Amino acid sequence: MKNARTIVSMGLSAVLLASGATFAQLGIFQGKKAETKPAKQIAYFAVKGALAETPATVPPLFGGDAPQSLKGLLGRLKKARLDNDIAAIVVDFQYAGVGLAQLVEIHEALQKFKAVDKEVYIHADTLTTGTYALSSGASHLSMVPTGLVWLTGFYGEQPYLRGLLDKIGCVPDFEQCGDFKTAAETITRTGPTPQSKEMTGWLLDGLFESTVAAIAEGRGISTEEVQKLIDNGPYSSEQALAAGLIDSVQHRQDFVADLKAKYGDDVRFVKDYAEENPFDMPDDNFFAMFDFFMRMMDPEPTVYDDPTVAIVYVEGAIQTGSAKRSPFGGSSGAHSTTIRRALDKAADDDSVKAVVLRVDSPGGSALASEIILDATARVAAKKPLIVSMGNVAASGGYYVACASETIFASPSTITASIGVIGGKIVTTGMWDKLGINWSANSRGANAGMLSTASTFSNSERAKFRDHMDTTYNIFKAHVERAREGKLTKKIDDMAGGRVFTGTQALKLGLVDKIGGLDDAVKYAASQAGLDDFDIRVIPEAPSIFDMFLPDQNKDTISLTATTSFSLMSHPLVQEALPMLAGVDPLRFKAVVQALQRIQLIHDEGIIMMTASDFVIR
Repeated sequence: MKNARTIVSMGLSAVLLASGATFAQLGIFQGKKAETKPAKQIAYFAVKGALAETPATVPPLFGGDAPQSLKGLLGRLKKARLDNDIAAIVVDFQYAGVGLAQLVEIHEALQKFKAVDKEVYIHADTLTTGTYALSSGASHLSMVPTGLVWLTGFYGEQPYLRGLLDKIGCVPDFEQCGDFKTAAETITRTGPTPQSKEMTGWLLDGLFESTVAAIAEGRGISTEEVQKLIDNGPYSSEQALAAGLIDSVQHRQDFVADLKAKYGDDVRFVKDYAEENPFDMPDDNFFAMFDFFMRMMDPEPTVYDDPTVAIVYVEGAIQTGSAKRSPFGGSSGAHSTTIRRALDKAADDDSVKAVVLRVDSPGGSALASEIILDATARVAAKKPLIVSMGNVAASGGYYVACASETIFASPSTITASIGVIGGKIVTTGMWDKLGINWSANSRGANAGMLSTASTFSNSERAKFRDHMDTTYNIFKAHVERAREGKLTKKIDDMAGGRVFTGTQALKLGLVDKIGGLDDAVKYAASQAGLDDFDIRVIPEAPSIFDMFLPDQNKDTISLTATTSFSLMSHPLVQEALPMLAGVDPLRFKAVVQALQRIQLIHDEGIIMMTASDFVIR
């Protein structure tokens, strides 16, 4: 293996050294920065696309930018706030894909920045309700002439795939534990049940109220005024200025000129402020560069001597097994083996004094959730374990979090969904349409329980339902035991698949505090008695070398989605989805998430998962 590592490293080094165009994309070949800094600097932050939870240290190899993480953005904003050389910041949110819980955390970070008498400037061409809510925390919000503020509220929708399954000859046969456990409805029905509509109503109410509150705080007006402004939207830039939604209308060059007039012509705009660039070249010496590439691809693990607070991420659908690696960016979900090893490492590492479990997951495999929950108990037996909930921590995502000493949630976190679904997709009709017949033989009364040839028999359904009820009762028992003395209602009045916002969950005793990742880290440090500490992520992101030797027994996080699901190979789906991706990307993503749930159910049988394919515009 050592020889293989050397050969691969040398080969990759040669390729990388020869590939000037690739490194130009990565920003390696840059001139050295001036040693002296101007007296005043303005840091520029651009948030483009989705904001990941799990940090990645290696950008995609073949063009594009490294995925941004919430932790990284918040850390850079904090550093700018504490940096005496930074007089102000300019933030661009107009192309951001930020979840509602992430929105709250970033909004609070901007408020903290203004609290130290530093200005936050935002200039945009167009803003949606979500990006406007983010931007409302600015000291000065400017837009180009004739720009648009689509402040119109939230429009939520879910896809229902039963018609698709009917067209391709598949029959869904599902059971659910809890009247409000609606995740299977997107597969079994063409529209929502009354319980689903009721739950969606209170969930959207909570998310809307949190967003209205953020805008009201940012603009210094009442929530009633904000709701009136939303009902009268959208607005052109000029109309938004007249309504007090923004502070100026000007082209970008005029916006920059105003900043120079205020802070001086010699003010420096720092575009990459506090970005950690692992690709800075040491010098122009060939051998030094070769050594640099060798270390970049197979770096020595970081040794922590000082006390640390570790962050372990549970991001995406919860699945059994280990995470995959790829140099292309993205996330393949939360894999139980990888997370278990990370939690065990955090428990056994003496330099780790406290652990924050950051959960941004709609749930998934019941088995994988149990494995992760068990691992959290081993951490909690040795040191403080605090949970920080992101955009979603529901069903299996709540399962893995419930036993924590203290649970932090954002006001807009979607959580709970205590319930279970399970079933299968019967594909006989699809094969019939293709002219393919199957002949089956079985031994045992329930041998065909997981067969895709037919729906459950009465005895199979009874056995399957018993297994689901057992899993559901275990779920409820975990919550009751972990939240003993905190729950404000009986478990059955909060379970059944009911979903709540973080604010609603706090009132029910399902979470302990309202706050973001930074609040959870500070609280974990205080519980460990730490004043001075480092923050580390376990497991560490993979090196480039790890990408090319995926069979190593090394705990590294996944950087790409590799899930494949059989329905995606159906000709009708293959024809329709590419068109949907271009015409309606938000709906396309929701449909893909629903199809992924079908595959997860096929793989696991019984899952704890909420409907993550919910589109809010």
